[in-house]
Amino acid sequence: MSADLPQPALRGGPRACDFDWPSWPQHDANEERRLLEVLRSGQWWFGERVREFEAAYAAFQGSRFAVTCTNGTTALEMGLRALGVVEGDEVIVPPYTFIATASAVVTLGAIPVFADIDPDTLCLDPADVARKITPRTRAIVPVHVGGRMADMERLNALAAEHGLQVLEDAAHAWGSQWRGRGAGTWGRAGTFSFQVSKNLTAGEGGILVTNDEELADLCRSFSHCGRRKDTAWYDHDWLGSNLRMTEFQAAILLAQLERLPAQLARREENARRLDAALAELPGLRPQAPAPEMTRRSYHLYIFRLDEAAFGLSRARFIEALQAEGLPVSEGWYRPLYRNGLFANAHQGPPHGVTAPLAAKGVDYRSVDCPVCEQVCRDAVWIPHTVLLGEAPQIARAIEAIHKVAAYAERLRA
Repeated sequence: MSADLPQPALRGGPRACDFDWPSWPQHDANEERRLLEVLRSGQWWFGERVREFEAAYAAFQGSRFAVTCTNGTTALEMGLRALGVVEGDEVIVPPYTFIATASAVVTLGAIPVFADIDPDTLCLDPADVARKITPRTRAIVPVHVGGRMADMERLNALAAEHGLQVLEDAAHAWGSQWRGRGAGTWGRAGTFSFQVSKNLTAGEGGILVTNDEELADLCRSFSHCGRRKDTAWYDHDWLGSNLRMTEFQAAILLAQLERLPAQLARREENARRLDAALAELPGLRPQAPAPEMTRRSYHLYIFRLDEAAFGLSRARFIEALQAEGLPVSEGWYRPLYRNGLFANAHQGPPHGVTAPLAAKGVDYRSVDCPVCEQVCRDAVWIPHTVLLGEAPQIARAIEAIHKVAAYAERLRA
């Protein structure tokens, strides 16, 4: 095959992707119009547009209720509180995720317990979750990595068997569906992020969806300074915080939501092209397909590299593809328990910021999630902006991967 392909860019050949990939975030006159409407209205604070976006997003995900907040992290904290997680409870989380999945648990005074991930889906492994359940376990927080949904049916069955709550961390899964049912609606609730890198963004922002009205009311109260429905403005019956979304954020998100279905379809189509291309090459394995997924958001396109089978180290593979103009990376996940927050949890004295887990009887030094450890050594990430490329651009990305594969032996030198 190498005879049919030009030299790799690392060896002086032309870049396969000699163009700019779509930029992010994207916006047009719709965002501008909506923002100006808010600006000129003088109604900037937590009003009509926030309510409109909550209703629109609930409908998009297929939930009855949605409660907005400041970001995806506070959405997790809000959801855990509303589900009844309190100090000393254990909450099972995966180690292959952003820190907020576990730090939200710590913020409540509860204890994250790490269960390993499935080697094919990269999501929480129900079998290891079952091994990690104790009498202190209160909840499970599965993460839909890259928009690929976790095995919610098995996780829900475990939760039902042991009387546990399930809160989906769906920060990558706007629009993802399993058998036509949206991410975030399989557990008791689900949370989403609208941070600037996300497929649906207002720079920052978060939301929780649920079909449980009582739970939605608890979340609304907590996000709104402890106020309850139909009570006086300065009545604060419950513990609350100030997590309110602004009208400016809601205006942007309403515009972003209008174009999301078309972007979803394009990302899915381009991911299918990449799947077919990678299937032709030894040593490259994408996240497992899920025929049950009727829609998949693809915040990331992730595949694993078997260095021995492919004939190139991950570092060199990434270097070669970056030289071709394909913006791949090893990703920024590492096993969460290796971060200082957890690796030093056994050390004191207790401190609300520097040592929040000290004196709680936890020691993460012996935690070992071998699948997560290996995935952190061999995963390759392609950002969602690449999946917004035109078909000819995706063809060039595929050419880049094939070129690196064809010249792998010479690139090792």
